[in-house]
Amino acid sequence: MRRYIRALILCMVFAVFSGLYVYNKPFYSDVSVGGNGAKRGPVPPRDPGARRGAAARNGDQNPPHWDNRIAVRQAGQMEAAGRGVGGRPEPPMHLAVVACGERLEETVTMIKSAVLFSIKRLHLHIFAEDQLHAGFMETLESWTGFVRSKFNYTVHPISFPSDNAAEWKKLFKPCASQRLFLPLILKDVDSIVYVDSDILFLQSVDHLWAFLSRFKPSQLAAMAPEHEEPRIAWYSRFARHPFYGPTGVNSGVMLMNLTRMRRAFFRNDMTPVGLRWEELLMPLLQKYKLNITWGDQDLLNIIFHHNPELLMEFPCKWNYRPDHCIYGSNCASAEEDGVYILHGNRGVYHDNKQPAFRAVYQAIRKYAFGADPVSALLDPLEEDLLKTTHTYCGKSHGLFTKTLTRSLALVSGEAAGRR
Repeated sequence: MRRYIRALILCMVFAVFSGLYVYNKPFYSDVSVGGNGAKRGPVPPRDPGARRGAAARNGDQNPPHWDNRIAVRQAGQMEAAGRGVGGRPEPPMHLAVVACGERLEETVTMIKSAVLFSIKRLHLHIFAEDQLHAGFMETLESWTGFVRSKFNYTVHPISFPSDNAAEWKKLFKPCASQRLFLPLILKDVDSIVYVDSDILFLQSVDHLWAFLSRFKPSQLAAMAPEHEEPRIAWYSRFARHPFYGPTGVNSGVMLMNLTRMRRAFFRNDMTPVGLRWEELLMPLLQKYKLNITWGDQDLLNIIFHHNPELLMEFPCKWNYRPDHCIYGSNCASAEEDGVYILHGNRGVYHDNKQPAFRAVYQAIRKYAFGADPVSALLDPLEEDLLKTTHTYCGKSHGLFTKTLTRSLALVSGEAAGRR
């Protein structure tokens, strides 16, 4: 009898161990063995909060927003890829600006206006003195996730040919002639929009970028005329050097097909043969440096005077300056469609000589991304512009808000769609 009991107990024990083996087999069947023979168990899902806590306990020196910043960049890359044809990322629009001296805030405000209205993704090329680099990066990285997903950026040092760096840097305003060397510095970039730091976009950069597709095979750059009326234009009255067309061109907004600029040979009044871009600049400066007033802009006028077929003109609404309203309105395209790009040259954003220009600058500078663009930007701007009607430019304040109203309506609709 005892033997039967022992046999029964042994069978029960065997059954229990067999059940445990069958139960645990699926769990351990996924365990892999590394090259060193060590076993690795199942990896649980990562807890981002736990990771940040562990980093803090381990004395992680990265700033608190580090993980968020990386996530924003990745989100922006995925969003751009989703807009591409066949799953490929759509090429960005390249926008370049040069900032030296006290131009940090002004340049950031320009960038804000470009990012606010753009549809396609932007790649910003910021050429700045070394002491400004940290300020640009800190400001751009502080913007919200959705805003950061709309652009990438590269901060470049100021760079001139070493043999003549000092001469180029002091030409006209500090660093302004940097734009002349973009074809030689940005060797992997096909085309770019260059703007001065005192530019404000009142509608999407995309519309300006579209001019590149309208270039004739011979054209490699586009600019707006310096003036529409030769009788009061600066170049037609005072220039002591050749210039493009009847009134010259203004280089504050310039489309550049860099590939074509690198390949072209330019006619000139120094040699009987055409010269490459990099061969042309220094001899041109040496010949005309005693006769030019506006630095690199004058050199561009001389170049396109001898090569007019290489340049496309776009209307003055794409480069609207105080000259277009200071003596009365004289930009027909802006009268019809409104101002597309505002150019606050003569320092008018920072003094009270042209309060209408200053009002637009202050409205965009103060605007906080994420706020309602109509109530936080357009409404206070229109109220401020009504206080400027004692000036000729203030009398034309409707031109400043005509396009801006349409642009902000699109931004407002985009914001509503994200909610």
